[in-house]
Amino acid sequence: MEESKLKVVPLGSFQRTRYCGQVNAEDIGKSIRLCGWVDSVRDLGALLFVRLRDREGVIQVVFKSDTDEDLRRRAEGLRSEFVIGISGVVAARTAENVNSQMATGEIEVLAEELLLLNTAETPPFEIGDDTTASEDLRLKYRYLDLRRPVVLKNFRLRHQLSLEVRDYMDQQGFFEIETPFLTKSTPEGARDFLVPSRVHEGCFYALPQSPQIFKQILMISGFDRYFQIVRCFRDEDLRADRQPEFTQIDIEISFPHYDVLFGIIEGMMKRLFRLSGIEVPTPFLRLPYDEVMERFGSDKPDMRFALELCELGAAFQQTSFEAFRRVLDHNGRIKGLRIPGGAQYSRNQIDHWTELVRQNGASGLAWIRSTEGGLRSSLDKVLRPGEAEAVFQAAGGTKDDLLLMVADAKAQKVFDCLNALRLAVGRKEKHAESGRYAFLWVVDFPMFEYHEEDRRFYACHHPFTSPKDEDVAYLTTDPGRVKAKAYDLVLNGTELGGGSIRIHDMQIQKEVFRSLGLTDQETAEKFGFFLEALRYGTPPHGGIALGLDRLVMLLSGEKSIRDVIAFPKTARGTCLMSDSPSAVRDEQLKELHIRLDH
Repeated sequence: MEESKLKVVPLGSFQRTRYCGQVNAEDIGKSIRLCGWVDSVRDLGALLFVRLRDREGVIQVVFKSDTDEDLRRRAEGLRSEFVIGISGVVAARTAENVNSQMATGEIEVLAEELLLLNTAETPPFEIGDDTTASEDLRLKYRYLDLRRPVVLKNFRLRHQLSLEVRDYMDQQGFFEIETPFLTKSTPEGARDFLVPSRVHEGCFYALPQSPQIFKQILMISGFDRYFQIVRCFRDEDLRADRQPEFTQIDIEISFPHYDVLFGIIEGMMKRLFRLSGIEVPTPFLRLPYDEVMERFGSDKPDMRFALELCELGAAFQQTSFEAFRRVLDHNGRIKGLRIPGGAQYSRNQIDHWTELVRQNGASGLAWIRSTEGGLRSSLDKVLRPGEAEAVFQAAGGTKDDLLLMVADAKAQKVFDCLNALRLAVGRKEKHAESGRYAFLWVVDFPMFEYHEEDRRFYACHHPFTSPKDEDVAYLTTDPGRVKAKAYDLVLNGTELGGGSIRIHDMQIQKEVFRSLGLTDQETAEKFGFFLEALRYGTPPHGGIALGLDRLVMLLSGEKSIRDVIAFPKTARGTCLMSDSPSAVRDEQLKELHIRLDH
């Protein structure tokens, strides 16, 4: 066709009357106006079919030569991703032309008017759900990737979820209150993103890692119940479920009890999961941290399957096997994972699992297998007679079972290895299939963790977490013994969020800062305004922060939160679309009193 036959025109008075995906059989015979993107064009001579796409779906538009030959000829110039407006009449498709794969497959629009609102270059990848484009390419052209129906579906769910949160929290008597993005740096967790101040030379704001202090101050202010769907920022290494900027559902209440707070969150989960047609049974299971670690090797276990770790130290107490003897002499741990029916697994599979535990820091993987001829073990040459039988019995082993064992002087390494094994076995046995949801509250976390390299304690959650009442006396004498009023909500092996009952006593808060190695001067510099606030009638309070991105990821069935964030960063923290972070002009740095040391 000639170029003049199809030209870009202004929208003018043309007004869309329906979304493509909302047209149905009840509209047959009606005149409608549609706007959207050309998804595909199919030319059959006398008939030309255009699939028109907008955020609500796709519909077929038909151009007929015998109805309007000029309109049909003009439509030949349409290409993928052109933006058009269409006027036409809704018609039923013939029975043989019904497309059951389309929500609008029973109908089509007989075109009467065509407006070309904009052209488009050929996209670098196909705008479809089954694209083979790499993630980097899709992130570079994120505005095109967001047009794909499967991606758009995720953001519809995210929008609905946010609305549901706000409605539910309002019904529970919460106020939504915004807290500052430009605040004071109080680095006790991840690294802060710093923002230089132009008017205060040499001083910096920090972007909030969470609204923690401000929501506690709101409790001191008497607001009683606060929530916020809030953006947070952490300058930390990224993973599939981490981003430098992320969104959380932030919640705080005054005069809390576990049952009240947990009940509010469980009620919210019921509401949110119903958006996807999932009924969540409540109350959720609660287990203390120590028990969870001993049984599953992780503080965020996947509870969709019942494989549990077993303690084998006592069974090996008299062992002459040098490697295990050395572990026990150094107060190390020997634990196992019994796999019912696991004797069927080949040596190749066991070798694969051996490599897995080595990747997690173990020196190797020992095993005992039940066979028709009796027990066989990788330790047959080094165990004394009857020892394998005693160990297998201690693990609860029965016919056709396989027992996998890890030993190390560091308990955490044993837990890490066996947790990795447990998850691998669960996936292989299809225990963790999609469509199942198992919630767990993990409670009574340690208050502190000791870092050998720094020779100091760090807060396991954050320094505003309250110690358990019976452990307050150990803050100064034995910090490693202190348990905290802290809790995490776990779903299918993913931490949805964490929270705690907070410290509302100024003296206890000061003791916690001292346990973390902060001097009184450092405490005053970093947290002086907060300690001052605690002096003025602070009620008991507590709360939780839930990851909105992770919730949407789990409900949508995606593997990464990048798929449910509109403009995510890569694993290196860069935005491929906008090419950020980027250098700035020397004049900008000079205004901020910053000089780069190259």
